[in-house]
Amino acid sequence: MLMTILDGSIVTVAMPAIQSDLGFTPVGLSWVVNAYLIAFGSLLLLAGRLGDLIGRKRMFLAGTGIFTAASLLAGVATSPGVLITARFLQGVGSAMSSAVGLGILVTLFTVPRERARAIAVFSFTGAAGASLGQVLGGILTDALAWNWIFFINLPIGFATLLVALRALPSDQGLGLGAGADVLGAALVTTGLMTGIYAVVKIEEYGAGSAHTLGLGALALALLTGFLVRQAKAANPLMPLRILRSRSVSGANAVQMLMVAALFSFQILVALYLQKVLGYGAAETGLAMLPAAAVIGAVSLGVSARLIARFGERNVLLTGLVLLVGVLGLLARVPVHASYATDLLPVMLLAAGFGLALPALTSLAMSGAEEQDAGLASGLFNTTQQIGMALGIAVLSTLAATRTDSLTAAGRPAAEALTGGYHLAFAVGAGLLLAALALAFTVLRRPGKPGTPGAPGTQRTTRKRKSKSPATMAA
Repeated sequence: MLMTILDGSIVTVAMPAIQSDLGFTPVGLSWVVNAYLIAFGSLLLLAGRLGDLIGRKRMFLAGTGIFTAASLLAGVATSPGVLITARFLQGVGSAMSSAVGLGILVTLFTVPRERARAIAVFSFTGAAGASLGQVLGGILTDALAWNWIFFINLPIGFATLLVALRALPSDQGLGLGAGADVLGAALVTTGLMTGIYAVVKIEEYGAGSAHTLGLGALALALLTGFLVRQAKAANPLMPLRILRSRSVSGANAVQMLMVAALFSFQILVALYLQKVLGYGAAETGLAMLPAAAVIGAVSLGVSARLIARFGERNVLLTGLVLLVGVLGLLARVPVHASYATDLLPVMLLAAGFGLALPALTSLAMSGAEEQDAGLASGLFNTTQQIGMALGIAVLSTLAATRTDSLTAAGRPAAEALTGGYHLAFAVGAGLLLAALALAFTVLRRPGKPGTPGAPGTQRTTRKRKSKSPATMAA
């Protein structure tokens, strides 16, 4: 998880150096990100289900190996084509390992309090990867070369493989016969790949263009065909029973809105710091470090205890309220901002993400049976990537359009840029309000934490009556 998130954030800082060294065109440079995103987002659901069928440990090890090898290829790339190919392979490896990560956790930790702690650590590594990526991206690029943003994955990848081989229990999986739906696999993978491609190209072609609408319609048709196929197939790739759980479907919908909104924080704040306030790459990473620190401290230090006491839903709602405050403040940030008074409070309120993500993850996984754990994990990661792609496409396009209109009206460059970011932050706050309303209405669950009606407790009790601890660990 650390390596995957680190790779996603570290690349953005080094993009100018990569373009200069390898001779990327402005349009071609976007594929350093898009190649990874398309492969990663389109394969998560398939990889999660395959993990259930052939064994989650096998899928995790294979994915980590592919990602590590692809990182080496990216580091030694001497042409745009090689780097884009390596980034696509990194996305494949990331999908394979990330898709089953949560599935492994929820089958190892079945007691609600222990599961909450494990998911909190999982969320903490994500925050750590994001903060390390922003800081290391600037430092490595300035001190060494852009190649080292990929070489940094090699020791992490090798260490992960060595530890996972010994620490993770072996599991045989359900067998390919339990879900070997080749047509379904082709429909969902092609549909997701087409949809994500359409979304990431919105900034280039426009939301209302024939290119975007045509590919969007094709993706929708393919995914609809996939759902119809799953309803009729004898051994479906994705049993539709998983979507009948309000906690699973509701948590995934909330996550998509939340991640789309928070793209404006992760990326547009960095652009504001550099283009408006004149920060360097390393300065930008350090300026955003307090946000990562409080997110990590909250997710690792208090989220599990709060979830055990108040329940996932209440902790999620509290986190979303804090995040609305983050984007609400950013929508008013001035052109000549003071870091201490205008930006540091925003960074500290980002602690809401440390509350929201562990609670949301617990809800998304609590409604899945053990045999569907990899699928639920893959689904959760898929909606995360779709939300990210939508956030990148929609909010960056809105910001750019608003900036252009202000520039045409004669506003100074810094003021025009800030006005564009204000619009994106305001729309992001609106998405978070929608996520808050959805969580409040859909994620209503009976019972209190620790009681038979609480999330995860009833299912765990049934499993413990029928299976030994050794069987559950496997």
